[in-house]
Amino acid sequence: MRVLLLGSNGQLGSDICRRAGSEGGLELNALSRADLDLADLEAIDAVLRRIEFDVLINATGFHKTDDVESQAQTATVINAHAPLRLARVCAGKGARFVHLSTDYVFGGQAKREPLTESDAPAPLNVYGATKLMGEALAATAGADLIVARVSSLFGVAGASGKGGNFVETMIRLAKEKGALKVVSDQIMAPTATADIAEALLRLISARAPAGVYHVVGSGQASWFDFAKEIVARAGLGHVPVEPVPTSQMPTPAMRPPYSVLSNGKLTQTLGWAMPTWRDALQRYLVAKGHAA
Repeated sequence: MRVLLLGSNGQLGSDICRRAGSEGGLELNALSRADLDLADLEAIDAVLRRIEFDVLINATGFHKTDDVESQAQTATVINAHAPLRLARVCAGKGARFVHLSTDYVFGGQAKREPLTESDAPAPLNVYGATKLMGEALAATAGADLIVARVSSLFGVAGASGKGGNFVETMIRLAKEKGALKVVSDQIMAPTATADIAEALLRLISARAPAGVYHVVGSGQASWFDFAKEIVARAGLGHVPVEPVPTSQMPTPAMRPPYSVLSNGKLTQTLGWAMPTWRDALQRYLVAKGHAA
């Protein structure tokens, strides 16, 4: 099966490349932003027309949440119009399209228990709105489409353009400042990109039914809970971590107070469960040499 990956040098893309190398039956062709910039819509057809593939994974996007608030037009192109173009190419080639989306399509809902694929989206920020638009537009193209919503990513490669990820940031600040303040009223599901990569390739290899899947770590945590676990497992348990409300740490973009996704559909489809975020964190810390 010929798999074409967009976003090969990103945090998730890097783990997809690593995982695909150990998967039998998959032939991976990986493109970086330098090979195809989704901000250039006309380039999408020109580049992809020359490449033969059975599956296209779009693991790229404009995901700097705060920057998106002031750059909505660019974000709409990359996160919404580009997925439509990609889906049309896939439909024309008879290829499957695996498109990565986000838990930030939620946030404004009243529900405070794990959200399923059938729950109505309610984004609170421009990033979530553009990603939701991308889901909807891609679905109109007639492609064999899987939308994989992910959440609160951390991976060995670090987030492109973000200077690492939350785990690395907490470890660095704990060492530099000797104390941390972390929001405790935003609840989500931390997820290792290595686990997402495995889940995506399992979905592809199993020829899973088209549709939306929540591909997130099992369990939930506030950012405060996550930070406490990070410093403890990294041997920095002596560093105090203080819980604070979001109101004390305002950002340009509103964050969801609750965006925990249920991965039950994924488990039922594959007969395989995403690991817990604590298990994923420990594996990450070992891989990075941070584990106590």
